[in-house]
Amino acid sequence: LVFFLSFWSLTEGGKLLVVPQDGSHWLSMRMVLEKLRERGHEIIAVIPEATLLMKSSQSFTIRTYSVPYTQEFVDRYYNSIGEKIFNNAPFLEKYTSLLSNMSEMTNMFSSTCRRLLYDEELMKYLQDSKFDAIMMDPVLPCGPIVAEYLCLPSVYFMRGLPCTLDYKATQCPSPFSYVPKTFSSSSDHMTFTERVKNFLIGSSEHLLCYLFYLQYQNLASEFLHREVTVLELFSKASIWLMRYDFVFEYPRPIMPNMVYIGGINCEQKKPLSKEFEAIVNASGEHGIVVFSLGSMVSDIPMKKAIEIADALGSVPQTVVWRYTGEVPPNLPKNVKLVKWLPQNDLLAHPNTRAFITHGGSHGIYEGICNAVPMVLMPLFGDQMDNAKRVESRGAGLTLNILEMTSQDISTALKAVINDKKYKENIQRLSDLHLDRPIHPLDLAVHWVEFVMRHKGAPHLRPAAHDLNWIQYHSLDVFAFLLAVVLLSLFISVKCCLFCCRRCCFKKGRTRKPAKSKS
Repeated sequence: LVFFLSFWSLTEGGKLLVVPQDGSHWLSMRMVLEKLRERGHEIIAVIPEATLLMKSSQSFTIRTYSVPYTQEFVDRYYNSIGEKIFNNAPFLEKYTSLLSNMSEMTNMFSSTCRRLLYDEELMKYLQDSKFDAIMMDPVLPCGPIVAEYLCLPSVYFMRGLPCTLDYKATQCPSPFSYVPKTFSSSSDHMTFTERVKNFLIGSSEHLLCYLFYLQYQNLASEFLHREVTVLELFSKASIWLMRYDFVFEYPRPIMPNMVYIGGINCEQKKPLSKEFEAIVNASGEHGIVVFSLGSMVSDIPMKKAIEIADALGSVPQTVVWRYTGEVPPNLPKNVKLVKWLPQNDLLAHPNTRAFITHGGSHGIYEGICNAVPMVLMPLFGDQMDNAKRVESRGAGLTLNILEMTSQDISTALKAVINDKKYKENIQRLSDLHLDRPIHPLDLAVHWVEFVMRHKGAPHLRPAAHDLNWIQYHSLDVFAFLLAVVLLSLFISVKCCLFCCRRCCFKKGRTRKPAKSKS
């Protein structure tokens, strides 16, 4: 009976192609795929041979393709990201390094995409498999090219795109006046100076994204045999599953095919292992502090590690620190170093007093779900903006990881632990976030299945996609109305002048005979 039911569910289920993105992006997407597999769908994930976190799975089928680099190179590359963060170099040197890193990254990932697209055996397999839909993280737009080539309806699962291309691709309004741009580190209540800064960032980001995606755009045009832009590829998405929530994000307009699923990674609390249960129980009435800088950074320079260790020793709480580097010589007794920790389960424990985090979206949502006030040490990417959002809500404090001192860390940590307002604010955010009709994971699964059943969601696509720039902004309407007004004024003036001349002419004719008689 069990075998029959399993076979029946597989025959009823659909077939989904997945083109994921490595790193922390993969962690929450994997949860959706596992849930879809439980519901009887066949999942085929296409990944490169060398990856950081994407490994084989019993829940779905993995198809790999060759890449022009080794596993050792991948491990080295991601480790170097963490090392470069703590390089407190002059601005010009740091800016040059950023451009160099961006160029290296785009070359590496675009060459990876080329290997996938020109893998004839794999692409033929994908064509013959007759998928119902494709799900992807489009931040590196190889998935959209595959979707366009296979003519499949697509579901985007993502945190966000550079230069707000996600909102531009959906034709969603993004006013500069109250929607802060990425890397602006502003809230939605901006001063005049911040609005000027926001406007300049928004006006210049087009060039940045053009350079970032230029190789992908050329590759897409070459592979599809027609001129195509990255924005055009992005605009073909049926549904955008975005890991946002208005409890954390600032209120702004969104389009009908944009579904917010922030907090999808917040799982039910699981029992702690004996090792961590013993650490928590030994902390006594003071409780614990959870400290993690994310999945990509667990080793930091010794000088900075010593400063952090000195600050952690100033609080009575036990600090569970995910750290794999050389042990600082001044490590205090209340700090426990671990190579891995069950972050969500520790944050869910009632004895947890604070969370020191790098400001990644996964960690922040786990902090919100479990109502733990935060000390944020943003490292790169959107983490500065994430930290600004938490701080503006009064749920935590932000430190500059390059400039902070032991005293700064100690003061911030004591503040979020001892000042009740931080706990009250994060508890209010948690209550709002958890008060929802459906869990984000179930919502994401619903919309993936919706696209698979209906072969897309064209009824949610706004007509704005069919308008050119002049029509979208109604410039032709303004021009027409202005022409009508000017023509009306011209006719009115001409009529007035004509009437005036007629009147003056008549008066002149009546006066001339009177002058001749006299």
